[in-house]
Amino acid sequence: MAINKYISIISLNVNGLNTLIKRHRVADWIRKHDSNICCLQETHLTTKDSCRLKVRRWKKIFQANRKEKKAGVAILISDKIDFKMKAITRDKEGHYIILKGSIQQEDITLINIYAPNIGAPKYIKIFWRTLKEKSTAIQS
Repeated sequence: MAINKYISIISLNVNGLNTLIKRHRVADWIRKHDSNICCLQETHLTTKDSCRLKVRRWKKIFQANRKEKKAGVAILISDKIDFKMKAITRDKEGHYIILKGSIQQEDITLINIYAPNIGAPKYIKIFWRTLKEKSTAIQS
């Protein structure tokens, strides 16, 4: 595998992936952009529907979903890069996912967040506080 100094990340609010045609269109969009990492928000997949999200040559798919078809975030990592996961934190409400791992022996933390429309500033403030607490606990 060739060593690349750059990682390209794309992000898309998909506003639901519960129809087959939409999942195919999103998969085509991801492949067309030829990036290394893709963050999706508002997947609206439930915990039991998580197997529906598939993209050819993107086998590493990490999701945070809830029981209802609301919210939902995902981080997809292309097979082109050598990502090794060390830890994952998922929000049970499907609003964020945090991946800690390494790419080419370099530590990396990937965060994908979808803040609720109502009370977003308050939610983000609480999220950052939670993230700081988790980071401190992990480093200690």
